[in-house]
Amino acid sequence: MPPFAIAQLTDLHLVPPGETLYGRDPSVNLMAAVDHVVANHALLGPAPVACVLLTGDLSHHGMPEAYRFLRGALERLRVPVHFLLGNHDDRANFRAEFPEAAVDADGFVQGVVETPFGRLLLLDTHEPGRVSGRLCDRRLAWLADQLAERDDDVFLAMHHTPARIHVPKLDKVGMENPDALWEVLAPHRGRIRHLLHGHVHRPIAGSWRGIPLSCPRAVTAQQFTLDFRPEAEGEGMYAPPAYGYVAITEDAVIAHTQEFMTTYESFPLRPRKD
Repeated sequence: MPPFAIAQLTDLHLVPPGETLYGRDPSVNLMAAVDHVVANHALLGPAPVACVLLTGDLSHHGMPEAYRFLRGALERLRVPVHFLLGNHDDRANFRAEFPEAAVDADGFVQGVVETPFGRLLLLDTHEPGRVSGRLCDRRLAWLADQLAERDDDVFLAMHHTPARIHVPKLDKVGMENPDALWEVLAPHRGRIRHLLHGHVHRPIAGSWRGIPLSCPRAVTAQQFTLDFRPEAEGEGMYAPPAYGYVAITEDAVIAHTQEFMTTYESFPLRPRKD
């Protein structure tokens, strides 16, 4: 069976058309990312993209105009698109523009994506007015119900990461209640294969309490510097934006980082006389 491939775009930080963010226009990056997915993965290759996953911070200020632009930008994709919310988003404005997006019975942007290798559970960690994330009792109850419903493999997606990544500025704004999440996940640990997240504007790979996790760079131009000093307040940098290409098979989950606005010189890897 071929891989189930996901294009993961995270931290778009769209602003209303005509505005900029730190001197750059985030919409330019988004359009370039969509172009790259369509040209390189949507129709070609042994594992074409089965869906696009947007892991939060779709907008920078939660403005309706930003979500309206996002809808238009995604129209060229011919595969399902699944959404998560981040701390910069506005749940009401998002739902007004995307009424078809998956939500649970309480109106949180949570849902289930069926794959040939198990279910991808989408979690809503957005807390209005806060940079950090949280899963309240109602959202955790939804997750517990989904895990209890079936005993197949599970993949998780959320904006905030429950893991400490040891960058002080970023750890201050991670998940507020990772222990509560773990209490729900622990009985099912053996079948939770991977966790996809965003928020940190850095390529991250590792594990949290035995659950493998990964995050690509942000689609926006702004990435976070790697600074471990306790007193550091954090700085941004204009590093090449990227998205994730995640290939799921029966025995592996492989997460690639795909740059889409940077050109490198390539050459054949064969013996050369010079």
